[in-house]
Amino acid sequence: MSRFHHPPPEAFELTRMLHALSDPVRLEVVRSLAANGEQTCAALDGDRPKSTMSHHFRVLRDSGLVETRGERTAHMNRLRREEVEARFPGLLDAVLRPESVGR
Repeated sequence: MSRFHHPPPEAFELTRMLHALSDPVRLEVVRSLAANGEQTCAALDGDRPKSTMSHHFRVLRDSGLVETRGERTAHMNRLRREEVEARFPGLLDAVLRPESVGR
């Protein structure tokens, strides 16, 4: 099972996180992890091609938003909520807030 790079919280950059969250697929992954907790890549792929999702997970990991670990034959993903909150208080709450209807 491959090992993944996860930046330490002190290396998180706001611009990287905002870039990661600007893509609808990645935002959907983050929202699903926030709502449902740790999940496999397969549970989060939405029937999209594996190569496409590998790219999205890499962007999320490189930004610091997501941590991926191997468990047997699966990759498990979790939202690094506590680490992100410590570095950028309120960011995830603002991003994960339900969108207003009728705007």
